[in-house]
This record gives sequence, structure tokens and C-alpha cells, in this order.
Amino acid sequence: MNSLANSLSSLMDGFGHALTPTNLLFAAVGVLLGTAIGVLPGIGAAMAVALLLPVTYAFDPTGAFILFAGVYFGAMFGGSTTSILLNTPGESAAVVTAMEGNPMARSGRGPQALAAAAIGHFVGGMIGTTLLVLLAPLVASVAVDLGAPDYFAVMVLAFAAVTTVLGSSRVRGFAALGIGLAIGLVGLDPLTGAQRLTFGVPQLADGIDVVIVAVGLFAVGEALWVAAHLRRRPPAAIPVGNPWLGRDDLRRTWRPWLRGSLIGFPLGSIPAGGAEIPTFLSYVTERRLSGRRSEFGSGAIEGVAGPESAASASSAGTLTTMLTLGLPTTATAAVMLAAFQQFGIQPGPLLFQRESTLVWTLIASLFIGLVLLLVLNLPLAPVWAKLLRIPRPYLYAGILFFACVGAYAVSGQPVDLLVLLAIGGVGFLMRRYGLPVLPTILGVILGPDAELQLRRALQIADGDPATLVSTPVSVTVYVVIALLLAVPLLRPLVRRARSAR
Repeated sequence: MNSLANSLSSLMDGFGHALTPTNLLFAAVGVLLGTAIGVLPGIGAAMAVALLLPVTYAFDPTGAFILFAGVYFGAMFGGSTTSILLNTPGESAAVVTAMEGNPMARSGRGPQALAAAAIGHFVGGMIGTTLLVLLAPLVASVAVDLGAPDYFAVMVLAFAAVTTVLGSSRVRGFAALGIGLAIGLVGLDPLTGAQRLTFGVPQLADGIDVVIVAVGLFAVGEALWVAAHLRRRPPAAIPVGNPWLGRDDLRRTWRPWLRGSLIGFPLGSIPAGGAEIPTFLSYVTERRLSGRRSEFGSGAIEGVAGPESAASASSAGTLTTMLTLGLPTTATAAVMLAAFQQFGIQPGPLLFQRESTLVWTLIASLFIGLVLLLVLNLPLAPVWAKLLRIPRPYLYAGILFFACVGAYAVSGQPVDLLVLLAIGGVGFLMRRYGLPVLPTILGVILGPDAELQLRRALQIADGDPATLVSTPVSVTVYVVIALLLAVPLLRPLVRRARSAR
């Protein structure tokens, strides 16, 4: 009870800071910018936050993170708009929404689909953020007692989970992780001072800035990929009026909104590929539970409400893991973790003690941002869809320009531009050969930390590797990792055994 009371008291203090005019402006700009980003296919929240990193160097950290969080939630909101109106998901999390939302729009029920998605996003975000308030301090208090072997095991779990879940194959996932770990090694060895992978370039002695890696992989890599597959003719929009829901629609959507929230939050807090899996599971759940299964595939409103709620709640789950353990479970969270490092702040168990004002102001701003999303963007849904009329060459030329300016602003070194373009080329090739980007950025950010925890654990134990499995937490985590790697290998054997019977 005392813990809950302290959390609520801290949240009220956070609202006091979040409701200042400056922070309200950051929240409004974040949700509007995020919605615009989500509407445009191929950009996404991760690229938007990466491009904003250099811009926010001079900002107050609290305002910067309020802006980033607004972009994060707003991008998912915007992605559903074009999924419904144009069958063009602006965000990967909105792919499932298009399955039922676009048939609804083509049959003249676009306003109802937009309203179900918007309110579902609001409900899921509110429930997810409430769970964040209740659970984050508890998780942080438990994580404070973790030692170096435990932290190393948890980071290995993050690597294994992301590489096995994302991408078309686990081999590609581990290859992407290897690229990220190699980039993270560039610079001086923290213990011996020896140069690693600098190739005689003195400017690389301090390593490659995470901002440059994030902007290169997401912005430059994506821009080059889209340019190589450029479609000049934008899709024709479906005209739509103001979003609204009738009484029958509300009866059909309120349960999917709640179920989606409960599916999205826990799955968003683990390294399972972000919102894609919870949205799909929510869709499957609603299809099984619905009394109108025949409508699925031709415009069932439950197939819009549930996945959108799950996507929003998963974002809150993602922030819970990032703030309490310092582990990003999505690409956007990985870039936000880079932003914390940019400001000299280390997310993890002690964050709630050392940066209490920042954390609770950020959490309070999530509630405010969700309200702003619903109030500002619901009436503007048809206007956002018109952003797709922007010619793609102009759009991605602007992205490349701002990416280069931002990279040069990091340290003012021309070599940073060459590194940016080189990493952008790597990002392009990764997309070309089906390598997921998230394991790479996770390797860049967590690789040095994992190395530090591994060395620290071995130093304390005089080099005895048994110390890595000397605690109950580390043993449990390694068992989970073994199951994670073994289950896909054992599944075909089980199927063969069943068929042989």
C-alpha cells in the first residue's frame, strides 16, 4: 500500500510538471508530428525519433522525452488512419487493422472504423499507462538487487528473444545482431585502452555515436530502400466524414478494447517484436469470440477495435521494460534509449530514484498525450490521409538532408557524414537481404553494456565462468533462453512423431 501511495503521489507531482505550458507544447507537437509520421508509409516512429535526436541536444531532457513519447504514440494512431482509408499501413502495427478497417471504409463505414481505432488506441493507452504506474516501481525495486551475472543474463535473453522472433529466419536475426555488436566494439577497449576496429582513423577512437547509427540505419537506409522501389502514383483516398460510433457499434467494441489492452501490455514488455504479435493475437482472439464470424474479412468492427487497443497498450509495456531495466523491446524504444544516453541518463532500476521528476513527468505526459491525440486528431483524420499526396522524391530527399545535418551536428566532424552514409548503406543491404534492423540497433546499444557486465562478473569471481550461473535469476533466465532456442527446433520433431502415429 505504501508503494502504491508513493507512486500516486509521485504521479501527481509529475502532472504538476507536465501541465506547464512548455511541456504541454512539447506533448501537442509530439502527438501531431507522430500522427503525421505514422500516416506516411515507410517512415515510422523509430526513424522520426532518430531524426529528432540531434535537434533535441539543446532541449531540456524532460521536454525532449515528452516529445519522443508523443511521437511514439502518435505514430501508431496515424498508422491506423491510412490503413483504414487507403489500405496502406503507415506503421507495421497497423497491418492487422487494414484487414477489417479498409473493407469497412470501402463499404461506407469509414467513420465508424476510424472512431473504433481512435477510441481503442485511447483506451489501450490509458490502461497500459495505468499498469505502467502500478508495476514499474515494483519491477524497479526488484531489479535493484540484481548483480552483474543477472544483468548479463537478461541482456543475453534480450538478444536471443529479438533475433529468434524477428525476421524471416533466426540465422538472419543473429547476423543482424552480429553487425550491431561489431559496430558497438568500435573505439577504445574500456579496460586496456587498445583500439578496436578503428582502422587507423583517430576520429573513431571514441566509438561511433549511437545517434549516427540510429539515423543511418533507420532514416538513410529506409530512404535508400524506398528510392530503389519508388512508386510515383499515390493511392486514391476514400472520402470520409467525421468519425463516430453508434450504440450498436459501442456494444460490439467495448469488450475488444479491454481484451486488446490486456493482451498488448504484457507482450509489449518482452522482446517479441513490438506491437505486431499482440495485434495479431488480438485479432485472432476477437475472431474466435465474435458471434459474427461471417463478417470477418469483409469489415468486422471488432477486428479494428481489438488490435488498435493492443498496439497502444503494447507501447506502454515497452516503456515499462525500458525505464525499469534499460532494455528496449522495439526499435523506437531502442532509439529512445540512445536518447537517454545522449543526455547522460542511464535507464534501469535506479532511474526512479535518481531521475524521479523526469520519469514521473514523462509518465504523466503519456496520459495527457493520449487525451490530446483523441481530441486533436480524431476530427483531423481525413486531413491526415491527404499527406500521402506528398511526392515521395521530395519527402525522402528532405529526410536525407535532415539526416546528414543531424549527423554533422553531433560532433562537427566530416568523418561522421562518411560513417552515416556507410551505415545507411548497411541498412539498405539489410533490407535487401531480409535482415531485421532491431537486433542491430539493440546490439549497438546493449553490446557495450553486456560486455561491461560480463567483465565485471568475471573480475569479481577471479575469472571463474561458473559465476555467470551462480544466482537463481541467472539460472532461470538461461533456462528460458534454452527453451526459446530449442522449441522451434523440437517442433518439427513433435509433428513427425504425431504423424507417424
